[in-house]
Amino acid sequence: MFWFAVAAPVLVAEVFRSPLVDYRLVIVGALLPLVEAAAGRPSILHTLIGSVALLFLVMVTTVNRRLLRRRLLGLPIGMFLHLVLDGTWTDSELFWWPAFGTDLPSGLPVAGRSPLLLIGMELAAVGLAVWAWRRYGLASPANRSLLVREGHLAREVLR
Repeated sequence: MFWFAVAAPVLVAEVFRSPLVDYRLVIVGALLPLVEAAAGRPSILHTLIGSVALLFLVMVTTVNRRLLRRRLLGLPIGMFLHLVLDGTWTDSELFWWPAFGTDLPSGLPVAGRSPLLLIGMELAAVGLAVWAWRRYGLASPANRSLLVREGHLAREVLR
């Protein structure tokens, strides 16, 4: 969904204002739980423990490797944002799994939404993408290249 791919990196850019975040990995992390759609039901990627486990894995495997850690932190941040942007946090059984039992709910959060809401989310993402294009100076070939090649935004555009 375009919604996750656009909203997650924009939220990270606006909250952290860091030019060194790898926004490409934030996007991958935000889209990662969607692989569970192939199975038609949520699994660990739609739970808080899944995001925390990925964060733990990144922190443990990057001890004394600060630059790699900074880059890889985009993955769990993106996954956390997926939980927020998908509204997963509103489903206690799924979000807090396994705290309320070992059985995961059968439906994905997005499956319970009306098609009109899903279309609205996608249209909002288009509008947000247009805003972000202007906000982060992506009309500039240099800024676009930096984002595509290294995953970073130019320092000047984050002020």
